[in-house]
Amino acid sequence: MAVLVGKKAPYFEADAVINGAFEEKFSLQQFIGKKHVVFFFYPLDFTFVCPTEIIAFQDKMEAFEKRNVAVVGCSIDSKFSHWAWVNTPREQGGIQGVKYPLVSDLTKTISANYDVLAGEFTYNEDGEMEFNGDPVAYRGLFLIDKQGVVRHQIVNDLPLGRSIDEALRMIDALQHFEENGEVCPANWKQGEDAMMATHEGVSSYLTNH
Repeated sequence: MAVLVGKKAPYFEADAVINGAFEEKFSLQQFIGKKHVVFFFYPLDFTFVCPTEIIAFQDKMEAFEKRNVAVVGCSIDSKFSHWAWVNTPREQGGIQGVKYPLVSDLTKTISANYDVLAGEFTYNEDGEMEFNGDPVAYRGLFLIDKQGVVRHQIVNDLPLGRSIDEALRMIDALQHFEENGEVCPANWKQGEDAMMATHEGVSSYLTNH
């Protein structure tokens, strides 16, 4: 599994569905210099755990917008599958009301470049290409700063849903560091004391806690 933290987020252009409408050549580049980005992968449309995460992100959208953060989802489904799911009522297993972009990674190249594809293409002894594993993305999440650099990533196995509140906490920690130059200790939350990344700053923090 690749560690992308500290590196430029892999570039892509792809079809997406945004607020129920198709968009061609969608790219994260539009957010460079403007917004932080939470870019997350999920395995498949019309499944069980995936809609709970996707809807949870939408339900917290005001909190992301307050922090000037764009949320973007991605799976290996087609744009038509995304569109159908977004236009299916929630009581029928859909995600109606989700407005943020859902990217179509039909070729699986985006998942591969972010190294979250749950398997790989190989050749068998007859020289035929085959896929070993699950041809879907793990539940990867990448926090990307305004310069397009990955600052945080987590990757969950397929059955394990993520915490939206933890994603918000990591955004708060990154933005606090960017704005104040202070580093954030374990379980830090917005409004709590942080510390300077110096011997004196750490000593002061420990003395007061």
